Amino acid sequence: MYKESKMLSTKIGRIATFHRPSESKKTALLFLHGVYFDHHLWDQVIQTIQDRTIITLDMPLHGDSKRISKADWTIEDCADMLLEVMDQLQLGKVVAVGHSWGSMTILRAANQQPERFESAILCNMPFRAVSKWKKRLIRLQHTLLVFRDFYTTQASKALFCQTSRRTNPTLIHHLQRTMRLLSNQEIKKVDKEVILEAKDSSHLIQQMSVAAIAVKGREDYVPAPPVLQTIMVEGGHVSPLETPEEISKLISEFVA
Repeated sequence: MYKESKMLSTKIGRIATFHRPSESKKTALLFLHGVYFDHHLWDQVIQTIQDRTIITLDMPLHGDSKRISKADWTIEDCADMLLEVMDQLQLGKVVAVGHSWGSMTILRAANQQPERFESAILCNMPFRAVSKWKKRLIRLQHTLLVFRDFYTTQASKALFCQTSRRTNPTLIHHLQRTMRLLSNQEIKKVDKEVILEAKDSSHLIQQMSVAAIAVKGREDYVPAPPVLQTIMVEGGHVSPLETPEEISKLISEFVA
């Protein structure tokens, strides 16, 4: 799948990146995953994309990106991290594709340095600040982390729609594999920065000057973002796993 990998030092810590080079002169595709997953989220999506260099990475604390030196990092730091990674890989412009947390990161980075992004595809992107009720619920759910299998099963019900879980029972195995790599404290930290304390970013969407589209599962719990053209696909919050062929086709059509 990937021909090489690199560990890159950033202000947030060491970030694992994975590369599938192409001789094509077309703009490289850069993929960022969401909470609880890792770069393998995109494996099925990129299988049919053969005419571009592909770069994926493991977000902080996920996958192989365990050596995070900044204890008080925030989602804004993740945007800075993305730009640092692009600098170190000597990437000019990229087409950035994100899922959830990855989309939130791309949105912030693209507003900082729009000249670095040819375009963006933002899948299942939370953009509203969560309610006080939702915050209480998430903190209550954290008390169940000692029962990891139960916690993972409940998380899968929120992430994948009922139809996906019924027709593709292997979906939960993706989540189980990546969740096993996360400690309870790491889960709480990521939830805190990406969900509980993430500020409303509606204004960033409206200010965005980079060409972008949004992708949303029909049963996704996040709403369609304002302004952006939003393409609906089947499934819930994890479109790259639930409908990989559709996402791959959308990417190919959008960048054509």
